[in-house]
Amino acid sequence: MKFKVSEEMQEYASPTEFCDCDCEEIKQKAEELTRDIDSPKEAAMKIFSFVRDEIIFAIGRTDVKASKTLKDKKGYCVTKTNLQVALLRAAGIPSRYHQVVLDKKVLKGLVSDSFYNKQKDNIWFHPWCECYLSGQWIACDLYLDKATYDACVKHGIFSKEQMPSIDWDGENDLKIATHWILEDVGTHSSYDEVCKKVMEETKVPSFLFSLACNLSNRYTQKLREKA
Repeated sequence: MKFKVSEEMQEYASPTEFCDCDCEEIKQKAEELTRDIDSPKEAAMKIFSFVRDEIIFAIGRTDVKASKTLKDKKGYCVTKTNLQVALLRAAGIPSRYHQVVLDKKVLKGLVSDSFYNKQKDNIWFHPWCECYLSGQWIACDLYLDKATYDACVKHGIFSKEQMPSIDWDGENDLKIATHWILEDVGTHSSYDEVCKKVMEETKVPSFLFSLACNLSNRYTQKLREKA
């Protein structure tokens, strides 16, 4: 079901270069996920669950379209959030990106040591999704799938105290990386320019970057398998 978006919220329901919510694959998936659902809250929760667990955590490029993330079935904070926003917008639920700066320690043990050691101390581009429900913006961060989260807790990569839950009730804010937040940057209706800037700052050739990501993602997959 597609919900009606008010005039003043059109900015948060429109497609962008990377948030291609007008793409047929995105529209079809949004319709499939929200079929027979008659409340925006339930629809947002269904989309949340799908992107959280069906799109496994895997690092990669930021400058990719939501439809590619859907096809690849993998992503990380930027690309998973972008897909979530695209699906919400395709379903007629206004949504936006909330950007914060994280301490890179949030990645310690989650990615390979070689990849971790090459990262700057601060991750300046971490976003989570906020959707507009019942007259308010609600945060719903989902960058870690349940299998990865369970593996990280089991192996002591982070504790339940540091990241108590990755479940969202559709009513209260879920910001799962608050323990590592260094700065709140604010909200954006489009994340395209941020995504492009991230890749401009990547000072290695594309094939070397892809190789590093693939090797690290193998490490993360092994971590999941040991859960």
